[in-house]
Amino acid sequence: MRKSLTFFLSGVILAVAASTAVAGERVLEFKLVTKPIDLKVIEAANVEGQTVVSGKFFGVAVFNDGRIGVKEFVNASDLLKGSGPFFGYSTYTFEEGSITARYTGSAKDGKSTGEYTILSGTGAYANATGTGTIESAPNPFKGVNLLNIKLVVKTPGS
Repeated sequence: MRKSLTFFLSGVILAVAASTAVAGERVLEFKLVTKPIDLKVIEAANVEGQTVVSGKFFGVAVFNDGRIGVKEFVNASDLLKGSGPFFGYSTYTFEEGSITARYTGSAKDGKSTGEYTILSGTGAYANATGTGTIESAPNPFKGVNLLNIKLVVKTPGS
């Protein structure tokens, strides 16, 4: 009986250790350069400077160590003279898998901030959840956005 209990507990410990080895939390931080690829801007009637903007965008993520990823996303915003709320859905694709997330945020005085909610993932990020932040970065380029992104990715069991 004692040997059976020891064997059973050893099995349980091994199973827990194996599930935790696959599970975990990763923090991904990178610069993101985005560009609209299909943009629609609609001006509101009788409200000076009010626009509703929606479209598809593409982006390239660049990590400090040189790794890269790509981002495809849709975005919608409700802006009064360039300031206001925005939201969208993103899929980041990295070498080890992808992450899909919803984000919300706001733009004011040419700067953007926002938050991600991770909805799912594939590969190393299978069934991921988590959160993240978006913050605009100083941008010397015309026609593109430059952002600082931080994703806190949790995979099952963490």
